[in-house]
Amino acid sequence: MTVAEHMDNSVQNVDIAIVGGAMVGATLALALARLSGTEKPLSIALIEAHLPDNNHPGFDARSIAIAHGSIFELSRLGLWPKLARLGTAIKDIHVSDRGHFGMTELNASKFHLDALGQVVELERVGQVLFSELNKTQVKRYCPAKLSALIPDIDSHTLVLDSGERICAKLVVAADGLQSKVRSSFNLPITQVVFEQTAIIANLQTDKPHQHWAYERFTETGPLALLPMADSQGQPRLSLVWALDDSRAQAMLTAPKAEFLAELQHAFGYRAGQFIDVSERHAYPLNLSYMPRPIHHRCVFIGNAAQTLHPIAGQGFNLGLRDVVSLLDVLNTAREQGEDIGGVAVTHGYLQAREADRNSTIRNIEFLVRGFSNQYWPLALGRNLGLRLLSWFPPLKTPVAQKAMGWK
Repeated sequence: MTVAEHMDNSVQNVDIAIVGGAMVGATLALALARLSGTEKPLSIALIEAHLPDNNHPGFDARSIAIAHGSIFELSRLGLWPKLARLGTAIKDIHVSDRGHFGMTELNASKFHLDALGQVVELERVGQVLFSELNKTQVKRYCPAKLSALIPDIDSHTLVLDSGERICAKLVVAADGLQSKVRSSFNLPITQVVFEQTAIIANLQTDKPHQHWAYERFTETGPLALLPMADSQGQPRLSLVWALDDSRAQAMLTAPKAEFLAELQHAFGYRAGQFIDVSERHAYPLNLSYMPRPIHHRCVFIGNAAQTLHPIAGQGFNLGLRDVVSLLDVLNTAREQGEDIGGVAVTHGYLQAREADRNSTIRNIEFLVRGFSNQYWPLALGRNLGLRLLSWFPPLKTPVAQKAMGWK
């Protein structure tokens, strides 16, 4: 149901208003729509600034890895069957440290799994999620932007750029790093600047990837390659290459042949020869997180709550765990007849997310600083660590559990 054509100033009353309809926000809206198929359905509004097929910043040319644990949760929510056809399996992961002896592998077969995760292209995912939203009773305001947020004791009123007003018992902020909801409440956010920029692109190679993913640590930061579906019979890999800011700018504008040569030099030939590259995009790599991702009648999820460095590919996977935790808290509140936006919900969500968020954020910062540093004691320590994983396979289990998104 699309309501963007309603241009009067009447107030729409809903139980939950979600601000931001990219991966995490759209997933939550669909999950809540399924939850609403009960005796007392929830009324849900989704506010999104961009149509999915109109240069949507959340559904762009990037590819992401959806971990095994996330696939389990998406299946439980009834969403993975809709997305499965878009996925390319990651069956093996090769981890190495450029210029050093450290390397190891994670293999799905060693854990009796078909895959460690799946790679999906965000642009195609956005089309599927919005198509599924068309089948629900979620009130969608798209394209629409939040202009103001008026707080009250029992609700919040969201004012859109069209003049429309939505009164919600609970506001869920899924509107990314530059969250309008967060700025409306003037809430603090902690930022860690790594002085790195990621070059994002798709590569064509001269040999099939055979479902291998690669994480190669270099002196400027990690270089990751993810397997993608072939395009017109041509093998493809998704690239995330972290560089210092000035070097990234040079690589962003370098002639294609120079770029491919520099990339080949940094990575080597384990994945074959790189023969072509798509349009390149640059993204600054920082770590941002809210110390407390809640406020009065408001919770923050996904990139609005924390934006991670892509070194471990945990951005969406952590955001999905935000969604799952919020759904669990809302289910409990409904069963006990509690206020859907009350303190029990917001503080229950905060408590449910605290350990997982803190652990993931600490691990990401440790990996970035530890593997982007050529100080020889650190380099020796991390290479011994990688070798130990190869020499003593049981040590891989906790590492694999983290990589697969299992808490």
